[in-house]
Amino acid sequence: MAGLNVSIAFFFLVVGVCQGLRRLSKRLLSPGAYGCLARELAGSLQLCTSCLELRMLLEIGPWGGGFGPDVVLTLLFLLFALHGASFDGASANPTVSLQEFLLLESNLTATAAKLLAQAAGVGTGWAVTKLYWSWELTHFHLIQNLIASECSSSIRTSLHHAAFVEGTCSFLFHLVLFKLCRSHPIYRVPALAATVTFLTYIAGPFTGAFFNPALATVATFPCSGNSFWDYVQVYWLGPFAGMLAALLLYQGNIPRLFQKNLLYSQKSKYKIPKARVGAHVEDNEPCRKRKGQKSSAEPRA
Repeated sequence: MAGLNVSIAFFFLVVGVCQGLRRLSKRLLSPGAYGCLARELAGSLQLCTSCLELRMLLEIGPWGGGFGPDVVLTLLFLLFALHGASFDGASANPTVSLQEFLLLESNLTATAAKLLAQAAGVGTGWAVTKLYWSWELTHFHLIQNLIASECSSSIRTSLHHAAFVEGTCSFLFHLVLFKLCRSHPIYRVPALAATVTFLTYIAGPFTGAFFNPALATVATFPCSGNSFWDYVQVYWLGPFAGMLAALLLYQGNIPRLFQKNLLYSQKSKYKIPKARVGAHVEDNEPCRKRKGQKSSAEPRA
């Protein structure tokens, strides 16, 4: 358990450093630069370091520490809940940034800046985690350094099935994201964390369940077993196709490309009541005099 405690302390240290980076950059940078660069960089750095350490625990923990996948899945849920509460609106996911661009919520320059910041964040996170592992603070890290040069691909099924699995995970994740986008954070954060944990539990044995192109690039692209194009199909094209399918299903169209709704007919929300042909006369209302009818009140002699 000593090794697990060190990893938990590392998680909290990374979150604290990234939170300090966010607060400092928020004071020094303009809102646009903070939203497109600093916030995404800090979020990607935090996500990458946490997921790399978790992946190490998942691979080595069962036989090196005596704990099962349930411990890692519990940590995964807690970490993603913590990420959701501290990211300050950052996605740290290229498919989410591209989705915002397709929804006209972000322009091309801002989207490109977010993608570059995410790439820089995961690259920095990979370097920081490698340096942290080189200190060999626990026997987990010692074993990780010994097997690091012989890492194998996370694709443990056929190529088409692996792309389908990553696409399906991305599809479900984005559907939940669409549904919860306007919800209060107290409901949205645990719901998204539970979704990520469930998808990781189901799809992890097949592809590692990244459904995040930036994270998958640093985590599994350097490993042997598949070609670069194989990884691109599974971890880039698969999640992007899943995001497009979720966008079409939820919106019915892609606003950046065309305005016409392809799936749903546009019906008016308000029904116009039909005009009545005849008007009913209430019993207590005075009746109108008919044409040529004399008044019943005649003058007395």
